[in-house]
Amino acid sequence: MQSSREGPNSAGLNFYHQPGQGIYLQGNLCVDRHGSSSQGTGFAFETRKEQCFPLESYPEIVGFMDCDSPSYASVSSNKSPFSPQDSQSGYSDHHQSSDNTYGSPISGMSSVDDGNDLKHKLRELENSLLGPDDFDIVDSYGSSMEASLHGACPSAKYNWDLIAENIPKLDLKEVLLLCAQAVSDGDIPTARGWMDNVLVKMVSVAGEPIQRLSAYLLEGLRARLESSGILIYKALKCEQPTSKELMSYMHTLYQICPYFKFAYVSANAVIHETMANESRIHIIDFQIAQGTQWHLLIQALAHRPGGPPFIRVTGVDDSQSLHARGGGLQIVGQRLSDFARSCGVPFEFHIAAMSGCEVQKENLGIRPGEALAVNLPYILHHMPDESVSIENHRDRLLRLVKSLSPKVVTLVEQESNTNTSPFFHRFVETMDYYTAMFESIDVACAKDDKKRISTEQNCVARDIVNMIACEGIERVERHELFGKWRMRFSMAGFKQCQLSSSVMHSVENMLKDFNQNYRLEHRDGALYLNWMKRAMATSSAWR
Repeated sequence: MQSSREGPNSAGLNFYHQPGQGIYLQGNLCVDRHGSSSQGTGFAFETRKEQCFPLESYPEIVGFMDCDSPSYASVSSNKSPFSPQDSQSGYSDHHQSSDNTYGSPISGMSSVDDGNDLKHKLRELENSLLGPDDFDIVDSYGSSMEASLHGACPSAKYNWDLIAENIPKLDLKEVLLLCAQAVSDGDIPTARGWMDNVLVKMVSVAGEPIQRLSAYLLEGLRARLESSGILIYKALKCEQPTSKELMSYMHTLYQICPYFKFAYVSANAVIHETMANESRIHIIDFQIAQGTQWHLLIQALAHRPGGPPFIRVTGVDDSQSLHARGGGLQIVGQRLSDFARSCGVPFEFHIAAMSGCEVQKENLGIRPGEALAVNLPYILHHMPDESVSIENHRDRLLRLVKSLSPKVVTLVEQESNTNTSPFFHRFVETMDYYTAMFESIDVACAKDDKKRISTEQNCVARDIVNMIACEGIERVERHELFGKWRMRFSMAGFKQCQLSSSVMHSVENMLKDFNQNYRLEHRDGALYLNWMKRAMATSSAWR
């Protein structure tokens, strides 16, 4: 395999469809339909028809797994992971403490055991897949780990042909965990063995939810091995379709899943309620995107008794939104101004064309006499914190916002724990979270829907690759649980606002347009949007 350091693929990942031959993903290695590798910059994921079964159906393996072990139970189930009713994400244990400092629901790991039990079980599973003459080679997990730490290649030889023959009996999630553990241990030959001999034959961007997700997890693992994570992430982010095409994909995601609408509706309801008696309102939106969030709020305020207030919106930009729009913030300002005029609402738009990390107080156009609302929708997790930079932009921005004396701050974030988690824990958490997301997408679209495939590739895949392949400042996807956000806001001087029943009713009405497996929960003073039992996002308000 050619290292990306020597010859990186400038085009990043390219997804395409060949009629009658399946859906393919080009990445770091070129593999033809028969599995033979060749020189090039891509590898192909075949669309497979076989159903995957848990490893307990594989008699050579089951004897090495302790079915009463919490770790085993958390990564293996006799339920099909493909059905929304039997979703793996639906079995997650969420009886966590109020500060939400639990580990990944799928892993059952805590910060105390550090995942050692799961690592031990994974090592047992690996040993069970060795050839019959090789069991005496691997004495223990400790000796193999010691060899990895010293940069030595493990001496065990896997019978990849035998494993490949039993692919229909393997559970895809468990194979991914074995591969990720090998990557985490620095066991490159084993990791590549799982990738090239097994996983490449099990994943498909046009398959079941776990097969589609696994295609992107596999590319993230490959990129991590090749130290090309940031190159692929940047390619995925920059080598996107035209702005018109990307807008179409984003609109598709907006329509089939409630994650964006959850952010817009909950924040709008809070701001509308908080600003009920204000005559001049200033909204600072740190993720302005297309500005469409504010259409419904402008409409609602237009019909306020006594006449509409004056509204000013400050839009903070980012390069992805600029690309999707096909232009700068002046496009957003013009559209919002035209819409407000049609509603008879006095309106002004202020441009802050910079990332949230760059924003200073003087960029925000604060004026006396205006009631200030600050909107933070799915943006703070992109800010580097103390684990990445001594500048700690995440907490710096919160202190800056607090210094503006806002009347209300609305926060919406993914409910996931990937910020400071070590690699293997982060991989497990990413797999669990996005399994639920891909299942939720699946109920709204046909599996062979080409637009859905493009939507997942252009709106979700790059985030997954970034979380798996990148570290340090290069990893920009750093989600935290609500308990951690609550701690950060409290340290910055904020107090949490209680959400009224009208805010919850607004979100409940919005969810009526979506699958019944989306559920709303009100706890810890916040609204939780769940897919079945898996919390996906939280919405809260602060002052």
